[in-house]
Amino acid sequence: MKTLVEHLSQYAAYHRDPRNIATHFVGIPLIVLAVTVLLSRPGWDVAGMWLSPALLAAGASVWFYLRLDRRFGLVMGLLLGLCLWVGQVLAMQSTALWLGAGLGAFVVGWIIQFVGHYYEGRKPAFVDDVSGLIIGPLFVVAEAGFMLGLCPDLKRAVEANAGPVALRQKKAAL
Repeated sequence: MKTLVEHLSQYAAYHRDPRNIATHFVGIPLIVLAVTVLLSRPGWDVAGMWLSPALLAAGASVWFYLRLDRRFGLVMGLLLGLCLWVGQVLAMQSTALWLGAGLGAFVVGWIIQFVGHYYEGRKPAFVDDVSGLIIGPLFVVAEAGFMLGLCPDLKRAVEANAGPVALRQKKAAL
């Protein structure tokens, strides 16, 4: 299994333009929320806990994140827990509301992602490695931590492998 630094570095190599990173702060949470909402049906209330495919997917994801890093795994668990709560609330609404919210967030999230990759001038990481789909949310959390001055050693290691965040200069076509 790759290390946290290896996963984040590989993903970061596709995300060096600050505009692309900024779009990921909106697009990825929308997509994660959308998937959680859509997987919240079918669901069953068992002893006050909503059992659904979303819970299984979130549990497997948190297990993966915890194996990479305990601190990040706990943060991801908290965030996925919030998504599960929203998913449960929407799953108990009408089908139109549940499906509209889930599909709407999914489509808008991906549009925002592709706008970011237009700025980057590079395809999304998951095109070359499907693990980018699970690393994307972790990347956003790590970038938020870096912006807050947390985990400076991790930031240095990721940037040593992927390069620093900087605007790319695109040559004008003649």
